[in-house]
Amino acid sequence: MAEFVKIIALGGLDEIGINSTVFETENDLILIDAGLMFPEEDMLGVDIVIPDFTYIYENKDKFRALVLTHAHEDHVGAIPYLLQNIKVPIYGTKLTLGLVKAKLKEFDLTNIEMIEIEPSKKFTIGDFKIEPIRTTHSIVDGVGFAITTDVGVIIHTGDFKIDQTPVDGKPFDMLKFSEYGSRGVKLLLSDSTNATAKGFTGSEKEIKKGFFDIFSNAKGRILLVTFASNIHRIQQVINTAVETNKRVCITGKSMIQNATIAMELGYLKVPENVLISEDDICKYPDKEVIIVTTGSQGEPMSGLSRIALGEHKKIKIKPTDTVVISAKAIPGNERAILKIINTLSRKGADVFYEGNSNVHVSGHASQEELKLMINMVRPEYFMPIHGEYMMRRQHAKIAQELGIKPQNIFNIDNGDILKITKDGVKVDGKIRTGRVFVDGKGVGDVEDVVIRDRMKLSTDGFVVVIVTVSNTTGELLSNPEIITKGLLYEEKSQKLLHEATMMVKNLINQSNIDLRTDAYEIKKKIRKAMNKFLHKKLMRNPMVLPIIMEI
Repeated sequence: MAEFVKIIALGGLDEIGINSTVFETENDLILIDAGLMFPEEDMLGVDIVIPDFTYIYENKDKFRALVLTHAHEDHVGAIPYLLQNIKVPIYGTKLTLGLVKAKLKEFDLTNIEMIEIEPSKKFTIGDFKIEPIRTTHSIVDGVGFAITTDVGVIIHTGDFKIDQTPVDGKPFDMLKFSEYGSRGVKLLLSDSTNATAKGFTGSEKEIKKGFFDIFSNAKGRILLVTFASNIHRIQQVINTAVETNKRVCITGKSMIQNATIAMELGYLKVPENVLISEDDICKYPDKEVIIVTTGSQGEPMSGLSRIALGEHKKIKIKPTDTVVISAKAIPGNERAILKIINTLSRKGADVFYEGNSNVHVSGHASQEELKLMINMVRPEYFMPIHGEYMMRRQHAKIAQELGIKPQNIFNIDNGDILKITKDGVKVDGKIRTGRVFVDGKGVGDVEDVVIRDRMKLSTDGFVVVIVTVSNTTGELLSNPEIITKGLLYEEKSQKLLHEATMMVKNLINQSNIDLRTDAYEIKKKIRKAMNKFLHKKLMRNPMVLPIIMEI
């Protein structure tokens, strides 16, 4: 019998993304989701960010399974990096596993056991008896989990909104959540992403009217941009295209891959003769063509960016085109999106986005739905998850307004250990967590100090001081050479560079140091002196790199 359950967020409590949560007893450990996050503006050169899985590796002997709520990148994007070092079964719904399987194939990860789960069909992993509960979100086949343990029932909602008219006709299972609430729930972990939004989140079907109006009135082609994983949104485009007598071209690697998988698994239904290829676009009048691609966040290599900049091989913007950006800007991406909108507008395209039209609804529950979830489940203890601190704080306030005692609400941080026993719930220690940067093929080799160096180089520039000495006598053979990048325009700063050169030369001549044996010491002196000189002359603090060359 398990005497406790520990819950530890490896990510997702201080950011939008890298959602990954440990559930652990004395005997067994499972991980719910393993997501990534796209880099923030100050993470120069970083491709993606994943959680630090050190705790999982340290407890690999009792790590039993990875259990997935849905297939968005912020919940599954880190799976290949986790499984490169450890192999466990993956539990997920049919579409989730289909999309994850394609992702693993790109990383040459094979022989991973995948176990398909279905809403309301229970399964057991060690000390955890788990029932998936159907939820609705901006991707098909999402679930929350009711996890029955020896210390009580824990419910993890996953990402959700309460959509009673979803595109696929499979509504949020309010009855199942209420059934658990009537039996008694120890702890509820609930999605906080939209906790600051009042009212209810709109149904996915509400977008249909916005699409129909735009599609019906477009002068020429329509370029629609959304997340590649938003199968409901792609289905809405297909349905509206049929109603307005248009053909649809799906382009972009991830968009084609996800749509193909969704069609093969029966989640995306496309009538015959609706889909066309890029080569077929020119065979139809512009008014009959819809191009669906990626790039809703202004990503430089996405389909929309390449089209907007004229870099796409087959698709160029025309003044008669209509562009629909059917997605919400992820915080930090606003400037990139605005830049794309301006570029498209300069080329004559009409651009519709969330700010000026009804082309997007959130996939996350607003305040009234969050209240419904708490009232259905009626938990004894509550933990807001998924989101920035202000979002989780607002969610905690909502829970308190609904009668949950303040001392029973845990708005904790990544790495905090929430320990659940029959007697109660408390924070009991902390583990090391953090963000691991993926840069090209490097995973974790770009540390915070490297990012700081990149920031310094990008803001202050750098100075290289080359000192050439004799390898026999140790004497200075010529004047030091100074090269600058990102600091000043050298051709117009010859006087300043000459002063700097003489300053370094005098420093070396007066130091009485053998430059062959004490290179480290003279480098330190040069760096300090050059920093002082440049700050006095320019009020700037570049990175200084002294180099001693022996010839």
